[in-house]
Amino acid sequence: MSSWRDHILDDLVPGIAPVTLAADPDCLLLEEELLGEIQARGFDLLTFDDPVAFRLAHETRFRTAPDRRGSVARELLLRFGEDDVTAAPHDLLQEGRALRFTLAELFPGLNSLVLADLDRGDLDALYRARKESSSEELGETATKDLILHTVFGVRPTEIGRPTELLHVLLRRHYRGVRIPETLDERLIEALQRKQTFKEWPLGVIVPDREAFFAFLQERWPVFLDGSDGETPDACETKGRHGLTISGPANLPLGDHDVRAYVDNLFTEGKLTPVPHEKGADRHGAWVTVGIRKDPGTDRRLRLAKLLNHTAGTIPQPGARHAAWLAFAWRWAELGALWWTTDAAVRQNLSKERAALDDLRHDVDLAFTAWIELRYDGLHNQPPVPPVMVHHLPRYLARRLEEAPSTRIALIVVDGLAVDQWITLRAVLGAQRPALGFRTAAVFAWAPTITSVSRQAIFAGRPPFYFGPSIHTTEKEQSLWTRFWADQGLTNRQIAYVKGLGGGARAELAELLSRPELRVVGGVVHTVDDIMHGMELGTAGMHNQIRQWADEGHLTRLLDTLFDEGFTVFLTSDHGNIEARGAGRPSEGSLATTRGKRARLYSDATLRDQVLARFPNAVAWARGGLPPDCHPLLARGRKAFAPEGSRVVGHGGASLEELVVPLVEIERRTT
Repeated sequence: MSSWRDHILDDLVPGIAPVTLAADPDCLLLEEELLGEIQARGFDLLTFDDPVAFRLAHETRFRTAPDRRGSVARELLLRFGEDDVTAAPHDLLQEGRALRFTLAELFPGLNSLVLADLDRGDLDALYRARKESSSEELGETATKDLILHTVFGVRPTEIGRPTELLHVLLRRHYRGVRIPETLDERLIEALQRKQTFKEWPLGVIVPDREAFFAFLQERWPVFLDGSDGETPDACETKGRHGLTISGPANLPLGDHDVRAYVDNLFTEGKLTPVPHEKGADRHGAWVTVGIRKDPGTDRRLRLAKLLNHTAGTIPQPGARHAAWLAFAWRWAELGALWWTTDAAVRQNLSKERAALDDLRHDVDLAFTAWIELRYDGLHNQPPVPPVMVHHLPRYLARRLEEAPSTRIALIVVDGLAVDQWITLRAVLGAQRPALGFRTAAVFAWAPTITSVSRQAIFAGRPPFYFGPSIHTTEKEQSLWTRFWADQGLTNRQIAYVKGLGGGARAELAELLSRPELRVVGGVVHTVDDIMHGMELGTAGMHNQIRQWADEGHLTRLLDTLFDEGFTVFLTSDHGNIEARGAGRPSEGSLATTRGKRARLYSDATLRDQVLARFPNAVAWARGGLPPDCHPLLARGRKAFAPEGSRVVGHGGASLEELVVPLVEIERRTT
């Protein structure tokens, strides 16, 4: 067999039984590529985790509702996260076919506990390695070393020089590769045995991406000051440059294998240029990307490099979701750089504007093709790390379980796009230099409207499960409370508050005064309010968000939460894009929700009547929505608005609308 997936697919044959029950304690069936194959075979996967919720889904989706994607019959694959299927309802046990899939069966001879921490998409390289070599039984350490080598390309015992370690860490953190904690511990243990790395803060920079970039940022001016290698006055150097992260002051950043990554880090905004007069004289022209000179010249040079770099990194059609989440940050950096450039300057950048327009077209085509193939399976992914916005409560519940004394605040900035977060982050960092940001991204729910996607955040479930309130946000507080009550918290330990963008801090302060409070869910409406009144396009959005941030409302909100000991997570329910009007449907009361980028209808026939008059719109028919919710989305960068008008809106399925920031914000102490 060419893949570990084949072992599973060989057992998943449609037509054998009315329902297939699968014990899947290792979450193998949720692997992205395998899930796509399962769906292509005619199965709809449903995870059994709540008997009541299961009955709702089973009765409406598989017994009575027509298939949303056509007339082809779909079969139920009921997945259990346990080692057996005995929790299944009696009627399904009687009529169903039971299967079981485990890592131990797929990878005999390897330590199952080590394998369990591995991302399922990373199993391919390990499977090939075991197929090509002997299948002898390996202990825990040998299994870790095998995985580090075959999956991540790291041989701990062979890393002997600083350049080799830097290259390993740069390759990992630049790509955002997620390595399980147990493997990091093995790598750190092996490195700490070597005298070369005794001074290195391995426990910090190996697992922590943001800490590693901060480590490099502090050492960049030191590198520009001189040549590679530790100098005799190392202590004086550390003091002069104010290094706060321990470790060697001088790093070999000019090494050929290292400097290519360093160049990209500056281009993508992960490192910040510093003023320096003689750096280029000492190290060559390549370091100019990290030297601040004339702001206008610096911006134009970075824009040119980022355009070229981004164009070469658009994910391929078969890419996994992590590739698009990573690309979204690169795309957002480019967008933020362009839209925060002075309008008069942009007018003179005709070549760059044309290149950006062409690139935007290519990104739209690639992302649209990708979501056609993969979006349907995203909501079934495990919630740790979170992939979609409804995963966030379960992800936070895991954090609470790991640290029972933690207090957690989830702040949803309604309508904030990733590129606009970059603008907001710059203001927050200037106002509070001690703030640290651990950035990630997740997918919103489409249609990307507030009542669908924001409600999914506070419900901790796909929209299918809150169908009666799909057109309103009035149930968010009760959904949020119900989720945390199911995790064992009391009402006094749970809070929800709206209006945090400017006027609800008194209400929040009263809530925070409860010593028993454990979790807070909050909504900041300001960005969404700005968007709905915006007439100056995306550039106007950045300008208004920056002005709002300058007023300090969000900074004071963060101060309040940190003062009360909260761990703060910031996210959004959807982004937004600048679009051109393609005409406004005159459907009267047919649409239950009428937005610039999406319309919702209670019946597919009603939606199709409008679609016939707007053939360039898209009848969105993806899973996870209630059976009486039939969206019509504006195609591309069009809007349901007067012909030719310019609007900023949301509701569609563009990259800017569908990928949103997830940021853990911390207040660092020196």
